Formats: sequence, C-alpha cells, structure tokens
Amino acid sequence: MPTRLLQSVSLRLVLIVPYVVLVVGLAVALGVLSYSAGSRAVSTVSEQLLLETVSRISQAVDRHIVGSSAVLESAFPDGMPAPPTIEQDFHDIRNRFWVATSIHTDPNNYVYYGNEAGQGLGLYRHGAEEVELRMKLRADEHRAIYRFSGLDGHLQFVRRESSLFDPRSRPWYADGKTADGHTWTSVYIDFGTLQLVATRARRVLGPAGLFEGVVATDVALKALNDFVGRLKVSPNGVAYIVEPDGNLIASSASPNVVSLPGGGYGRLQAGSSEHALLRASYQIVRERIAARGDESLPRVFEFHDAEGSLVHAAIDRIRDEAGLDWVMVVAMPASDFLGGVIDNVRRTVLLASIAVLVAVAIGFGILNWVSRDLRRLAAVASRIGDGDLETPVGITRRDELGELARSFERMQDRLRTDRLTGIANREALLQQLEHRLARARGDRRNPHVGVLFIDLNRFKEINDSFGHEAGDRVLQEIASRLADNVRASDFVARYAGDEFVILTDPVAGREALEQVRLHIARVLDEPLAALAGAEGAHSAGGAIGSALFPDDGDSPESLLRHADHAMYANKLSTCGTAPSAVLRFPQRP
Repeated sequence: MPTRLLQSVSLRLVLIVPYVVLVVGLAVALGVLSYSAGSRAVSTVSEQLLLETVSRISQAVDRHIVGSSAVLESAFPDGMPAPPTIEQDFHDIRNRFWVATSIHTDPNNYVYYGNEAGQGLGLYRHGAEEVELRMKLRADEHRAIYRFSGLDGHLQFVRRESSLFDPRSRPWYADGKTADGHTWTSVYIDFGTLQLVATRARRVLGPAGLFEGVVATDVALKALNDFVGRLKVSPNGVAYIVEPDGNLIASSASPNVVSLPGGGYGRLQAGSSEHALLRASYQIVRERIAARGDESLPRVFEFHDAEGSLVHAAIDRIRDEAGLDWVMVVAMPASDFLGGVIDNVRRTVLLASIAVLVAVAIGFGILNWVSRDLRRLAAVASRIGDGDLETPVGITRRDELGELARSFERMQDRLRTDRLTGIANREALLQQLEHRLARARGDRRNPHVGVLFIDLNRFKEINDSFGHEAGDRVLQEIASRLADNVRASDFVARYAGDEFVILTDPVAGREALEQVRLHIARVLDEPLAALAGAEGAHSAGGAIGSALFPDDGDSPESLLRHADHAMYANKLSTCGTAPSAVLRFPQRP
C-alpha cells in the first residue's frame, strides 16, 4: 500500500483489515485441510490409544496373578520338606497357610495341600479374621469343615462333607506332581459362583527328596473380568483376554461363561461370540496367537471386517515360567475416530466465523499494545529503583520501544556488574543466591547449593608494595582466574574489596564442595601475571570458607555468614604466614 494512502487511512483500518483478510484466508484453508489432516491423524491417535489400553489390560493381568507365586512360597517355602503326615506338622502348616492367604486376599484367599497318603488340608479366608479350615487326615474319611478366628483361634467343627474328597484325583494334584516347578492348571468354572478360576500348583518333596504332595492356590478371575468390562474403549470398540485355544477369560462385550443347550454351563469361544467385532478380530489375531515366537509385542495392526469397514486393533501377550499364556486384544472401528474428525471440521467452520469477529476486536486491542509496553517499562524501572536487578523487561520489539527496552537491559547489566573486575557485584550475588536457594528448596534430586567465601591473604601487602594500580590489576586477574576455573553453571562475584564469593550449583554434597574449595585455593596460589615485572614471583593466596545449603543455613545471610566465619577460621589456622591479617580478626563481627 503506497505511503500516501497509508497516511490517509485511519490506524484502526490499517491494523484491522490485514487481520480480517488473514483470518478469512486461514478459515478457508483450515476447512479444506482439516478433514484430510484429521483422517491422517486417526491412525496415530488410535495407535496410541490402543497401545495404552492393551498395556493397561496387561498390567491388570500381571497384578492379578503376581501374588500367586508368593502365596505358594509362603505356604510351603521352596526347600522346606513336607512331613509324611499332616498331623506331624499341623500347627506350623496351619500358621503358614494363614500367612499365605493374608498376602493377597483378593484374589488369593484359598490355599490347600494334598499328599500321597490321601490327606488334605485347605484354608479359605472369609475375612481379615474369619477363616475356614478344610481337613481330612485319612484317605477314606470325608473332609471336615472347621471355623476359627485369629491366627491361633480355637477350631470349631461346622460339618463334614457328604462326598468323598480325594486330592490325588484332582487335576491340580496331577499337574503339580508332574511339573518341575510352578504350573498353572486349566481355567475352570466355579459352579458355586459361575465365575472362572485359575489354579497355580507346585509339588512338595519330603525329607528324602522324594515327591510327597502338592500345594496349590486358586485365583478367581471375576475382578479381572470386571476390570475389562469397565474399559471404555470407544463407542463400538471391544477389549478381551483369550487363551490360545480361543476360550475367553474376560471381555468388555460378552460373557465368558454361557449356558449349554443340554444344561449346565461352559466357557465361551471367542470365535463363537455374538459380538461381531470380537468375533472378527479374533479370526485375525488367531494366527498371531499361534506364533509363539513373535516377541515384538504389544503391536497394532489394521484389518477390514466383513462389511469392509476399517478396524484398528492391538494385541499383547503374557506368558510366564509356570505355563500361563494369555492374549490381550483391543479393537475399534476407524469410524469411531472419523466421527470426531467430521465434528472437528464443523467446529473449525464455526470457530473461523467467530475468529473474523475476534480479529476486529484484536485490531482495537493492538492499539493498546504500545501503551501496555510503556507501562511495563515504567514498572521495570520502578522495580530497578527498588533494588530488584533481575526483573526481565520482556519486550522484544524491533521499533523504538524495543530499543528503549534494550537500553533498560543494558542498564540492568551495568548495575549487576562490578566495574573494576567485570564479574557480578554484591547485589547481583545476593539476588542470584536467593534465586538458587528457592530452586533448591523445590528440587529433591539436588537440594544443595555451595557457597565459597574468599579473602585474599596478601592483597594489602601488594597495595602497599606496588601501588593501588597494581592492586587493581591483581583483582582483575583474580576475578578472571575464578571465572575461568568454575563450571558454566557456577556463579562468581566480587563481594567487597579483596573478597570474592563463588556459588557452586549444583553440588552433590560437602565432599564435592571441599574439592572445589581445594581447587580454588591452588588457583589462588599461582604466581600473579599482573606482578610479572616485579622481582621474584608473587601470589595473592587466599583463605576460603565454605557453607552448604541447607546444612549450614537456609538464607543468603546465614550462608554467607557461615562461609565468612569458616574463612576467618581458615585464616587463623594459617596466621603464621599472614601476620597482617591476624590483626583484623578480632575486629570482624
């Protein structure tokens, strides 16, 4: 736009019209690109959601079964021989079973044992104190049921079972007897609760190292099924856990136990589920389930269902040394995500319309921009006048106001810098120390800040012998040495006269701070280049005191005071080489 035309147009139009044109153009571009960009993002978003969901299921399975091993080891610790008969060690076994069922009450509230003599002992926990003991001491007797409360509670007979229970005929006994270590039996239906149960068993050897019996614990899978059932995958998604043979363990879309046509109950096969997506996804992952060598899990993949709709899915697998092998699957139609993309396009059009109106308001708001920056500069100037040298100006404009802001920043820098040495001055030190202490208080990983207080030993002698100009050169050289021999994260400042302070942050602890102190002492003892023309080699040397936050103080004043006292104690210990300094010590506060 020509300059003459710009001068004839009001400032409001100059500021508003470009924004309106820009917003309208962006609205058109966003409307065109939103759908295509959103559809491309579906695969990325769905992948992350699927991986997160299948990982949550895997974690839930792991938490559900992890306690079963500890239960068996508590009931019969590995290497502890089993007695030939239960009555020989009845009290100890009962106590161990009490402890074992208290480790993971949900779901491991039942632990039991059977031996080659046909004896059996089981402890079923009803609550924190109420326990049921199931026991038979002869192979031909029916199992007796007792109740008791507390670890050593009195056994109260309840009843005797009508059917004969022989542990040696049970699947868990046969599996545990033949397995080398822990083993999982097949998942079965508890016909009392119509819920699935898995049993973990392990054989127990006698004193001679021969097989004596089997200890086992039940893991109820109801809580796991409830967890999967509560998962909100997507409006039409499904999540489930399945065994390699296709039997469902848990599902968010269908039951895992069904009524059989001839009566009774049986487990549901994933391939026979009435839920179309569950059935279709299982058909796809069945080959993956069979591929036991595939370890790159969890994994996401895509497939098309019978109607040709795109489906995103994820698969994971949990196996352990006891033979557990479960597969977790999550699947959801791509349309569940695309619906959100279409809604997003509608929202984009609506927001673009609103943005045109907002642009007009922004144009008027920009008129206040200049005055707002001026007010900020005034506030910064006021805070600098109050002694706050760290206040950021925060204005990065490239116009006259920006140049004024940079002038303020240069002024702040001069106020923070010691004119003679070029390093930070006392005011900058105090503010920097306060800032680092505040940061350390909120950082548990590295809560320490180190302070080194340095007083040159022979500076007065240098001034007296070589003059104040030489003394100034010495101070400049010492400041340069200190700055060159610390880390970039450390802070060096001239405190007053021939006193310097170093903030070392981060610092691991007092030992690390002492290493820094010794290093700085060696640096100070090196010959001074500023006095190279004088006869002989001269060094300033220095007494250095240290303080560590929070051990030696919790404020800048207390830390500096502690470091100052430590420095003078150090100088007193070496006063034989600095008699002139000894006269000053009693005069220090």
